[in-house]
Amino acid sequence: MIFVEGFYTHPVMDDIFAGCSAIVDLSRYGLANKLLLEKGFKENIPIVRGFCYEQDNQEGFKAFTYVKGREWQELEQIVSPQNLPSDHFDDSVLDIIASGVVLEETKNILMGQKVSEDVIAYKRKKLTAARYDPHICVVGAGGLGNFVGLGLAYSGFRTITFIDPDVVETTNLNRQVFLYDAIGLSKAEILSERLNKLFGIDAKPLVTYFSIDTDISPYDVIFDCVDNFETRIVLSEKSKDQNTVLISGGANVDAGQVVVYDPRQGSETPAELLGLYDIVDKREIETYQRAGVSCVYQANPAVIMTNQIIAGLMVDSYRMVLDGQQTTPIFYDSTRDRKI
Repeated sequence: MIFVEGFYTHPVMDDIFAGCSAIVDLSRYGLANKLLLEKGFKENIPIVRGFCYEQDNQEGFKAFTYVKGREWQELEQIVSPQNLPSDHFDDSVLDIIASGVVLEETKNILMGQKVSEDVIAYKRKKLTAARYDPHICVVGAGGLGNFVGLGLAYSGFRTITFIDPDVVETTNLNRQVFLYDAIGLSKAEILSERLNKLFGIDAKPLVTYFSIDTDISPYDVIFDCVDNFETRIVLSEKSKDQNTVLISGGANVDAGQVVVYDPRQGSETPAELLGLYDIVDKREIETYQRAGVSCVYQANPAVIMTNQIIAGLMVDSYRMVLDGQQTTPIFYDSTRDRKI
């Protein structure tokens, strides 16, 4: 497998391509894209292409995969001028989502699984709102929380509190990217420390459970990155009671969702929309405490990509809220051709 940033015509590249299982094309230049597609077609090397774009007051990303058996004429239709823009557009949050999708497709190729037959796309209106520094609370510093923290820091948000009672375990290391060498240490503390060092932000840890007694009044928005329904219900109820924006995300090996509660839009809370009250006995919510060990080993590495994709969509949804744009629930399913 080779990741390509640009295209080189030196003869040694032919030997490198000959040993490839797949070509991941993230290059910025249309000519390189076309040359790589020709190379993949002629030598039967799968190609995964992903890019972000800005066009007609919209921003988004597209990704597609070429594999043997796909008609070349069909691929030529997909690789239109709209899919190979001359001007590269960079957006850190869209990059996080798009690279997660590209990695998902690459994983499917390497593991002999089905790749999408459709162009995988996501778009929204161009963001225009002026930036300010909201007080952000991220509940959960695990797989989702790591990528949410990354997306928020890249977006320029500086004042973030991470709430998580857990320490890092071996089972966390395949997807909690900032905690790679911190077994036995506090997730919230390590994540805050490393984001501060890398981005110069003001992230703070709270090493505790989020409960019905947790004070959310200092925060402008809550990011729900937890792994249990009980805490998710408490987050929904407290956000509704205090008219606080709630960005709720959930992910498993194959799929995930993002649900936004915005008091200005009068939307349902995530607990209401997802029917969590029918799943959990409401009488147990206030006394619930999650077991200390909640992670399990996953043979399938897709859990990394779903966390990355859902977290990126969570941060982008909040940027839409700040911009005054209408948000709708987002559902991602890696097993379908239409993934988003």
